[in-house]
Amino acid sequence: MEVFAATIAEGSFSAAGRCLGLTPSAVSRTIDRIEARLGVRLLLRSTRALTLTPEGEAYLRAARRILADLGDAEQAIADQGAPRGRLRVSAAQAHGRLTIVPLIGEFVKLYPHILVDISLADRLVDIAAGQADVAIRFGPLADSPLTARKLGESRRVIVASRTYLAAHGTPHRPEDLHDHNCLNFNFRRAEPVWPFRDGTRDYALSVQGNIEANNGETLGQLAAAGVGIARVGAFSIADQIESGALVPILEDYNPGDIEAIHAVFAGGANTPARVRVFVDFLVERLGRWGGGERWSGSELIADVEDR
Repeated sequence: MEVFAATIAEGSFSAAGRCLGLTPSAVSRTIDRIEARLGVRLLLRSTRALTLTPEGEAYLRAARRILADLGDAEQAIADQGAPRGRLRVSAAQAHGRLTIVPLIGEFVKLYPHILVDISLADRLVDIAAGQADVAIRFGPLADSPLTARKLGESRRVIVASRTYLAAHGTPHRPEDLHDHNCLNFNFRRAEPVWPFRDGTRDYALSVQGNIEANNGETLGQLAAAGVGIARVGAFSIADQIESGALVPILEDYNPGDIEAIHAVFAGGANTPARVRVFVDFLVERLGRWGGGERWSGSELIADVEDR
């Protein structure tokens, strides 16, 4: 299983062999034996690439899960002393860079025997398949056997630069956004609209713009450059709002759409100590964080117009 998983991770027999201290032929023979025992082909081999068959994809998921469980079982024994071992952490790009990464230095000082392996990406990793030990996730969580602990909340805010508002006017009602360049996300969302609340009435608008991006930090940067109007998580633009580079608008119509932030991991009695102490650390440091302050939209709009 280790040989098979390493071959897929490295992309070739020779690379997997270098990683494991084996010859390419030994790697190939090992996979041949697996295929012969199972009676199915796991890999399609060509001169340029190795391609998983559907059976190979299923075997890889199972192998990663079993190898992770085996590693956790062995580590649980070693962890009876100080927590130690490799801790694989997955976080979104912007939130990870701004919120999680600044805490890593303090954590490794507290637990010097833990090797933190952190990956920042906006795609979801499969914890059950052994792709990560802890993942930081936003919004509603799907039903699963995983354990989740809440770290905080983040609200969304609509922002623009003073330069953009001075040149194109300030929207006073959500419907005014139809006359503006609204910057959007480029990935599939459950609700690809901007929600609003007018008194007790909730509704949503489809907005249009000429730029899309895969993370809120990029959209905030574009908005600060005067390109258009963005609706992003408050955590990713808090510094730009504080500095005045971005101005919250339409706050009187903000529906208070708040996303919970969780640390997700495989819980239970066999949870490695390194996972438990890391999640406890995040809860202690971030548990009281609410995702930023609420800015007064009317005051900020008045300030822009005065200028």
